[in-house]
Amino acid sequence: MLSPLSTSVALTMLLNGSGGATFSQIRDMLGYPEDLTIHEINEAYNSLVSQLLVADKKVQLSLANAVFYRQDFIVKNPFIEAMRNDFDAEVQSLDFSSPAALATINKWASDNTNGKIPEVLDEISADIVMFLMNALYFKGDWTNKFDKSKTTNRPFHLAEGNTIEVSTMIHDELGAIFYYNGNFTALELPYGRRNFSMIIMLPEDGLESFYEYFSPQAWKEMTAALDGAIGWTNYYVSLPKFSFEYDTLLNEQLEALGMIDAFDPVLADLSGISDANICVDFVKQNTFIDVNEEGTEAAAVTTIGIRETSMGPMFVVDKPFAFAIRERTTNTLLFIGSVVDPR
Repeated sequence: MLSPLSTSVALTMLLNGSGGATFSQIRDMLGYPEDLTIHEINEAYNSLVSQLLVADKKVQLSLANAVFYRQDFIVKNPFIEAMRNDFDAEVQSLDFSSPAALATINKWASDNTNGKIPEVLDEISADIVMFLMNALYFKGDWTNKFDKSKTTNRPFHLAEGNTIEVSTMIHDELGAIFYYNGNFTALELPYGRRNFSMIIMLPEDGLESFYEYFSPQAWKEMTAALDGAIGWTNYYVSLPKFSFEYDTLLNEQLEALGMIDAFDPVLADLSGISDANICVDFVKQNTFIDVNEEGTEAAAVTTIGIRETSMGPMFVVDKPFAFAIRERTTNTLLFIGSVVDPR
């Protein structure tokens, strides 16, 4: 399980410290229009968050942001001010060499996920200078709760062909919206006042073929159809209870989506954060979910680790150049040439 919202918030924080191609790559990946200034992007973020937090008073939703940086690392004041003012972030300098720093960061993650994600880091590498963090917490009761007395063990067919028994919730008349397009069937189950919902998608031919089919366009088509439905229909629903934790690095996925320069020690432009040579070391996400008869509790923490590179002053060869090969003690010139087009 991943949280696109948590990831995009943390990356928008990073965007505030980016420049050049690093900025445009992250901006384009997040889907912000080219003509928006960073101030307007931050305003759009604040507008979205404001809408989400008041969308349904029966659902508990919270977002928190933080910036933790090494105490001897010099951070530019405009970046700190943007984090505090536009993202309401906790900004704190820590002694990263002390075990207390790790405890402080993990406690922040735990406190802002209702204890569901107690640890996001197990160490702080010596070259790490900053962490940008977002925590997202959701707790919603089903609009129509499942009766615990009806929960029973039911068959669940694994992809390998085996059948197991799992604890399954039963509802005889659950108000939901149905969708079918030939590749999968879906049922939307609402929380609270129906502003938030869970969509269960059941593939016709297994998850692997579903992943190949399920594009952003398929998501838009499905949600448009669900939004266009007239009213909620009562369905007999059986749904397994489930609860799990997950964590993963998102570096490869983000690079595949176009965020390339930020990870490169030479190409990364994070000059809005500091004048030091820095780049993104990792983007990590921890998630938790518990689905039961009452509803759903879910949490995510996205952590962006920024490291100082060991490079000296940069020498970037990006135009026609000449070269020579010599023996130094005799200054004998073995080869000399030029490159106009490296291809």
